[in-house]
Amino acid sequence: MNFDWADPILTCADARALEARLFGGNEEREWDAMERAGAGVAAAVQEDFKEIGGFPAAGRILVLLGKGHNAGDALLAAAVILEKYPAASADVIFVFGERTLRPLAARAWRRLLETAPQRVRARSVAPGASPAPVGASERDSYDLCLDGIFGFQFHPPIDAATAAVLRAVNGHPAIRLRAAVDLPSGLGEQSCATAFQADFTYATGSVKMPLLEKRSRETAGRLRYVDLGFFDPTHVGSPLAGDPSVPSRASALPTDLVLKSSILAPLARLRAPLSDKRTYGHLFVIGGSRSYPGAVLMCVRAALRSGAGLVTAFVPETLVPAFAAGTPEAIWVGWPETPEGGLALDGLPLVRERLPRATALVMGCGLGSEPETHTLAGEIVRLAEVPLVLDADALQPSILAVARGKRVICLPHAGEFKRLAGGREAGVAELRVVAHEIGAIIVLKGPVTRISDGERVLHSFFGGPVLARGGSGDLLAGLTGGLLAQAPADELAAACRGVAWHGLAADLLARDRGQVAVQVTQLLDYLPAALREPAR
Repeated sequence: MNFDWADPILTCADARALEARLFGGNEEREWDAMERAGAGVAAAVQEDFKEIGGFPAAGRILVLLGKGHNAGDALLAAAVILEKYPAASADVIFVFGERTLRPLAARAWRRLLETAPQRVRARSVAPGASPAPVGASERDSYDLCLDGIFGFQFHPPIDAATAAVLRAVNGHPAIRLRAAVDLPSGLGEQSCATAFQADFTYATGSVKMPLLEKRSRETAGRLRYVDLGFFDPTHVGSPLAGDPSVPSRASALPTDLVLKSSILAPLARLRAPLSDKRTYGHLFVIGGSRSYPGAVLMCVRAALRSGAGLVTAFVPETLVPAFAAGTPEAIWVGWPETPEGGLALDGLPLVRERLPRATALVMGCGLGSEPETHTLAGEIVRLAEVPLVLDADALQPSILAVARGKRVICLPHAGEFKRLAGGREAGVAELRVVAHEIGAIIVLKGPVTRISDGERVLHSFFGGPVLARGGSGDLLAGLTGGLLAQAPADELAAACRGVAWHGLAADLLARDRGQVAVQVTQLLDYLPAALREPAR
């Protein structure tokens, strides 16, 4: 499979080796990468700031600086923001003193001073001094804090003065958004008890493995990947464009990768002019109950937005009139109900006779917990010869036992995963093992959604707390099922594409409407715009 829509996640040692190979001590190559990292962080920060109303015209930035490349990246990011906002200003704190800056960081400092000479205030922290430069008064409130003290080459311990600065910043009552460049200071192959507490971490050039470890969850905040083209020598602006010595994705493909928005590129292209609805697949959706009618409706609505040519939904017969009136684009098939309002076993012929028409099938949303309905679900899985997406109430060990040997995508959250994994926690290693054991692709939903085929794990940084709502998983199920119906031969790509599209639309929703006063179904209105997002 071609993974040009995902980049390797590296250990810190591998990242050091990669950058040594990329730059070879060439200062201009390093400066070019630093400029692009600074611009990339600045652009990403401004986008994420939209979730809390956008960066203000007269915004104030606090920049924490160490000695090396992270300091340079942070300075250049600040310069880009100050250039865009002529009324904005920055306080720069040299944690080890201005004279300790390495040549490229010093060059970045000069760039910032040239960009906004009257709007930058610099201070240094003397060895053993208290962190007085980081005030807590109203005068010292900040909209943005950029952490550029330590990079991925950090090794503990942290000196007392630096630790005091970090504690002061972490406890500061008036910083709206805290952003770490590459890694939060204090986090690395080995971490310290005192580390920068980020709202967002912007991994530059490559994603380093410490960001994905359990110990980093509260420190790193939400993760973003600033792609600098390190894994693609043909990338425009790559430090070594066209240089055959740059490691290719094929030669450096580890078992952990980060998803990029370029996975959505095929969906943004023109469709074939001679196509019709049958060209784009026929998805079957089976689910719903009187207790949970909305789940299957959200799944169907998302499937209809996925680009699938046909969507047939099998739901309890009492739900059909309202569903068909509100969503007429789907084909609604009423299913006999149990006394409790679930799907009854005697409705099996309804799907059996129609299955040859399907190219993919989604089951589970709102299905309920009745034993009869679960028996029915197992029988449907047994009959199906098309690829399956199983979600929610269909994620039962008994049903997955029947699915063994079939092409299946499972969409559990952490609790459902634990049920499938026999009580094991939802860690990265466990995800890979369980996906291999049950012979399915598992999409483990969470703050970082992870997809595994049992061999590799792909990590998605798209989306955020706006998805922490009932129904977001039902939308993902419908979207993934619709994509699978259009390309049934590639379950892994459909799963990854569904996760990325769902997450990017959620990002756009949060940036436009905020994180709080929204409904999860509003995400559907941002799917078209997500396809037009630039690759990153």
